[in-house]
Amino acid sequence: QVQPVESGGGLVQPGGSLRLSCAASGSITRRSIMGWYRQAPGKQRELVARITSDLRTNYADSVQGRFTISRDSAKNAVFLQMNSLKPEDTAVYYCHEDYPNFGAWGQGTQVTVSS
Repeated sequence: QVQPVESGGGLVQPGGSLRLSCAASGSITRRSIMGWYRQAPGKQRELVARITSDLRTNYADSVQGRFTISRDSAKNAVFLQMNSLKPEDTAVYYCHEDYPNFGAWGQGTQVTVSS
């Protein structure tokens, strides 16, 4: 079980960048599959990026080419670099262990993209 704590959110103008960090109190094993999710007001939580134990990545079409997920298992950390941000990226962002355990959700970090 991974207990995530997200940070790095904030207010940014359209076209700007943010780097989100996820610190885990537990161990992120080399077998772990980790994901970044987001939930906008009135919307369902959606998967935006995923990274496997061997560093393969997948992205939602809406963020492909703009977001980059990475991990540092030695530091129990997962990151999301967000570039060319758009107002529709506004949401609470969560990191999450998807495998081998479908883990608990943290409190998330708010990202607001507005001019």
